[in-house]
Amino acid sequence: MHPISSSSTVNLSRSKIGIITGSGPEAGIDLWAKLLHANREIHGAQFRGDLDAPNVTILSEPALGLSMELDLHDAAVWECLRNAASAIAQRVDYYAIACNTLNHYQLRLDALGLPAKLVSFADVVVDYLKQSDTQRVALLGARPVTDLGEWSHYRKLAAHVQVEPLKAVQAAQLHQLIYDVKTYGGAAPQIRDKFRALLDGLEARTVLLACTELPLIQMQPDDMADKHLVDVTALVARKLAQLANQAPAPTA
Repeated sequence: MHPISSSSTVNLSRSKIGIITGSGPEAGIDLWAKLLHANREIHGAQFRGDLDAPNVTILSEPALGLSMELDLHDAAVWECLRNAASAIAQRVDYYAIACNTLNHYQLRLDALGLPAKLVSFADVVVDYLKQSDTQRVALLGARPVTDLGEWSHYRKLAAHVQVEPLKAVQAAQLHQLIYDVKTYGGAAPQIRDKFRALLDGLEARTVLLACTELPLIQMQPDDMADKHLVDVTALVARKLAQLANQAPAPTA
């Protein structure tokens, strides 16, 4: 325990972090909570509480929920996301989008030349796969993500690992399950049962939870005994926490 004293100071040289959320808003809360947890772990026994917490700006935009059917709402979603990114970039050094699907716009966002840098979900996952020497994965997320087509931010995974293809029925069930989590929350018993059934149908042991709703499902340890579930949100939170304890990168 490190009590706050008159000599305690905040490190003003640390980077400021932004989170864009809204698809859904609980996903932003989840990312923020995991960022705080990762930051506490980084500080360890030297953690002083509030003074060592990261500087975080949250921007929640409900219209980003249209991302579940991204191919039908591309123009509207992009306009909304561009405005959100432009606004939050004035306050932060790094930002993440609490939605795997919306990371599809990484290249367009980078092209804007904003003063803040996007921390991409798929880039963080690729780093993790390289470090863990993982060879085969199952990718679970909304339909625009898992089909690995033009709308998928995760197409780059194929250059690093073998991605188990989902059967059409599995993809449909998964897409509906994500909608159900948004509606009923991750604690509903029927949600857990449906998710367990999906996991049972996968061959790959390593399962990437590439949808911010999926980690909200409250599973029991016995439900996951034969699978290694990788919470992509937690990986991104760890990366953000590391950046939050560094000085901002020099601007070009």
